[in-house]
Amino acid sequence: MSTPPTSDIDLFADEVLLDPYPAYAALRDLGSVVHLPENDVYALTRYDAIRGALADWESFSSTSIGFNPAVNEALAGTSLASDPPVHTQLRATLTENLSPRALRGLKGRIEAKADALVARLVEQGSFDAVDALARAFPLEVVADLIGFTGEARDNMLRWGQAAMQVIGPMNQRTAENFPIAGELYAWCSQVRAADLAEGSVGRGIFDAEARGDIPAGTAGHIIHQYLGAGVDTTMASIGNIVALFGRHPDQLALVRENPSLVPSAFSEVLRYWAPIHAWGRRATRDVLVDGALIPEGAQVAVLFGAGNHDPRHYENPDAFLVERNPIDHLSFGYGPHGCAGQGLARLEAHAVIDALSRRVERLVLGPEDRVPGNITRSIEKLPVLEVVPA
Repeated sequence: MSTPPTSDIDLFADEVLLDPYPAYAALRDLGSVVHLPENDVYALTRYDAIRGALADWESFSSTSIGFNPAVNEALAGTSLASDPPVHTQLRATLTENLSPRALRGLKGRIEAKADALVARLVEQGSFDAVDALARAFPLEVVADLIGFTGEARDNMLRWGQAAMQVIGPMNQRTAENFPIAGELYAWCSQVRAADLAEGSVGRGIFDAEARGDIPAGTAGHIIHQYLGAGVDTTMASIGNIVALFGRHPDQLALVRENPSLVPSAFSEVLRYWAPIHAWGRRATRDVLVDGALIPEGAQVAVLFGAGNHDPRHYENPDAFLVERNPIDHLSFGYGPHGCAGQGLARLEAHAVIDALSRRVERLVLGPEDRVPGNITRSIEKLPVLEVVPA
């Protein structure tokens, strides 16, 4: 048993949030667990340590996924921030409408939407890939799926982004976004079945509550998770698809020549640039990770992107290779809290990659504009200056 190494790195400093990969490498070199006094956390940095902790919910509790007490209090009782057996019951209702069988009927519609949107943008020739594609597409898909109308539909982008920002420490970004995240929380606490479109997944969650499948009063919590946890990360991932294929036209060509690489390509996008920077857990007891002690009660920071670039697990991890097929990447999490919406995210991203690979020979990009975000690492602006059609 040993005390973990210590580092003065600040996980939530602007320069780290804009490009965390040098910090990830430095922390990985120190150990599987590194104590960060600046953030008062024990960071998990290597692939095996991260995957092991995500599987061990009894030692690493999800009741502290956030890095400030206020957000953990606000999220109490949601499937995102609970442990079994409560989590198991809430999750069953959340995933019922996100299973492969449930999503099968959406596949054709999502693919048609993506193809029509990409075709229009290719014809347009220049556009901002974030506003016109990475945000527009998932917002429409999720709004239609959950049945958002009116105020909720209009505020999805603001609410979804704020819900992720406030999971960070109580810095300026968190403080500024708490009132906006509060709007989402207030709406979800008051939403009724009649506020959601008929035949939507959202209506189905209220039906489950009426049947007693989930505790009374929890339908709003589940709807909060669809918007709060799923939209911002999917937007980040689709922006990353465009940026990485623009930077690596040879990899786009491989997908065009072999469309069966579409799923592998998305897995590699997620591995290469994890959409989530850090996620919290609370140690419920003294835990040994690779011989280093994490004390009971400690806040843990799970660094998915650090694990995804661990050379102990992935050969040549800093190369973007669509033929790698890293199906075991960490960006969807692992274990009981593995991303509930990953099936929908894959449907959307696969549809975008497929449409781009068929319709685009090359993307000429302007410089990426990134803004520091506490939790979601995404591109704010991504100008496509020219599209060379396939």
